[in-house]
Amino acid sequence: MKIAIIYNRDSQAVINLFGRPNREKYGLGTIDIIKKALEEGGHQVKTFEGDKNIISALEDFMPSVISGERPGLVFNLSYGIQGRARYTHIPGILEMLGIPYVGSSPETHAVALDKVLTKMVLMQKGLPTPKFTVLDTPDFDMPLQDDLKYPLIVKPKDEAVSFGLKIVNNEEELREGVKVIYDMFNSPTLVEEYIDGREVNVGLLGNTPVEALPPVEIAFSQGEKIFTYEDKKGTSGRTLEKICPAPIDEETTKKVQNLAIETFRALGCFDSARVDFRLDKDNNPYILEVNSMASLGKSGSYVFAAEKIGLDYNKLVNKLIEIASLRYFGPMAVEENSSSLYADPKMISFSYLTQQRDKMEEELKEWTNIPSWTGDPVGIGTMIKRLEKSFEDLEMTKASDFTNNRSAWTWETTQGFEGGTLMVVTIDVPHEGKGGYPIPFRREPEWLYGEGIASSRAGIACVIQALSALKIAGKIEDKKLGVFIYSDEGRGMRYSSHMLRLASAKAKEVIIMQPGFLNGKVVDQHRGSRKYSILVEGPFQRTGAHTTTPDAMSWFLAKSEIIRNISRPKEMINMAVQEVHSERYSILLPHRVRATVYLSFLDKDLAQQAEDALYSMFENPSEDEISVYIQKLEERPPLNKSERTSQMTEKLRIISEEWKLPFGTESGLLPTAGGEVPESTDLICGFGPASRDMFTPNECIHRGELLQRALLLTMYLLDG
Repeated sequence: MKIAIIYNRDSQAVINLFGRPNREKYGLGTIDIIKKALEEGGHQVKTFEGDKNIISALEDFMPSVISGERPGLVFNLSYGIQGRARYTHIPGILEMLGIPYVGSSPETHAVALDKVLTKMVLMQKGLPTPKFTVLDTPDFDMPLQDDLKYPLIVKPKDEAVSFGLKIVNNEEELREGVKVIYDMFNSPTLVEEYIDGREVNVGLLGNTPVEALPPVEIAFSQGEKIFTYEDKKGTSGRTLEKICPAPIDEETTKKVQNLAIETFRALGCFDSARVDFRLDKDNNPYILEVNSMASLGKSGSYVFAAEKIGLDYNKLVNKLIEIASLRYFGPMAVEENSSSLYADPKMISFSYLTQQRDKMEEELKEWTNIPSWTGDPVGIGTMIKRLEKSFEDLEMTKASDFTNNRSAWTWETTQGFEGGTLMVVTIDVPHEGKGGYPIPFRREPEWLYGEGIASSRAGIACVIQALSALKIAGKIEDKKLGVFIYSDEGRGMRYSSHMLRLASAKAKEVIIMQPGFLNGKVVDQHRGSRKYSILVEGPFQRTGAHTTTPDAMSWFLAKSEIIRNISRPKEMINMAVQEVHSERYSILLPHRVRATVYLSFLDKDLAQQAEDALYSMFENPSEDEISVYIQKLEERPPLNKSERTSQMTEKLRIISEEWKLPFGTESGLLPTAGGEVPESTDLICGFGPASRDMFTPNECIHRGELLQRALLLTMYLLDG
């Protein structure tokens, strides 16, 4: 499980610094040993300062989960940066974000940190607590209540760790104590009777049921019998002894443990807490206060008591995670270490993939940061070498009959892929590699960015992770699977299309790993395309010359408007000029124009009509000095909805419902490799994660869909 440890130590990253600053902090050493304990417990752990950046930090560390996957959890050590009710700040944010966390809720922390509110709750529940009053300022003029007799204890109304704690014996000392607290905290003072006796505390662990740890006595060998802030920080100059179990009789032990449990429930605590008591000379217990965030410092009494019941530090820390997980998620239908998990390949694969989320993103980052533009043989070669290593690790071999080692490579399992499933992925980013720089990987809470991340890299990552999950589940050797890799997407599959036709004819079904659409939509229909090169040559003409023969550029521009009018959007026929280059000498007008015209279509007959109109337009130029040469550069067939797509989409829909994954279908505007797959082979396109801003510097994929698509692909292959 992903666990974020949130604490307050050094950061003051807030919009403004004002109000009461926090003086309560965990040491870095304690934070580090908690982190190591959780890592040894098998968790993925990261530490964060609990400041204004925590929301974006957690969004990055804990992306949205899929159904059945345990979300991340926060191990809350945060005492807040400033202000009142500071214990509530991080829990309040976590409640808003929907992130589970260890420890009590904001309302419990607010009550427990306010000692007066705590005492009022205790009194309402009939639980024993010393008599008290509240003084707002040191200039009070009212007499104390008759039943409050010196000596008394003064302490801040809403502070912790014994800040400002002091015994006062008369009115002068009382006013002085109240003044110190008022000057230090600008806060009212709680004044309560001093119970002369022994100090005992009881730690609590769990929820239903909650367990009371053995009582711990704080033994005072010298000085006043109160546990001051200086004692807790080790600066008082005296040594205090912690004794556990406290040397009190069994009846008193049971009494304070039961009172601690009642107090825990009365305040609505969760997971852990500590209740502090004083015992008078007759062993009558009085509840002093409740620490809703019992310290996990190694020298603290809570840790000391846990050790007495066999919970060493690592066990205690991981026990808190178990307790919070049980509270949020309940008993899991399948325990992670149960034999039933390892008997079910689907659950093994699910567990593997959900635990590999971060690794999948890191591998995607590595793939994305390898530049492999269409015209870059070095980058293409680097990608192939890395893929060879990945498929070797998966015990897949190269299918030589469907590999030309130039533009197409195919790997297959030991069973081969004849009559099975062939996955198709491109490794080139459509770019000729002339000028510019690769766009590096970057991560945002909802989107992952990088050059070619949608058009190529995410598909690779999904395939590798799905096959890895099958291997972990012990099923890859039983499956008829192949992976077809090609490197000329940027050239319309001019050189690899023949090899793909041969390979896909051998398979029963083909999955094209190009990007899909948001909400889990795959592509069951997409347009085809044709690309044409037009060369126009005209006379050499001076700028401003009077002539009836147009120059090449003017002539072509006049034709370009006619080209646009060939489009019939309602019939899904679109023709457009994509690029224009001209040549000229010195100050002369252009004498040569090269243009690329792009046609997208769904109906082949309508596409042929549009092509005939284009050729007819340029066949016999009316101007004697104008020459035109036109050539079809590439053609990519469309994919139309049919029985071969509907069978696969129906199966995917059933799997998606079972695993509670989003799913749907959409028509795509861009051509894909699916157009090369024979009609006899079942086919689905757009199986990669949803994308945005394809072929631009802002190309990205939806972060949550990376895991969703890898999981859907895995379950589909397992069902095959």
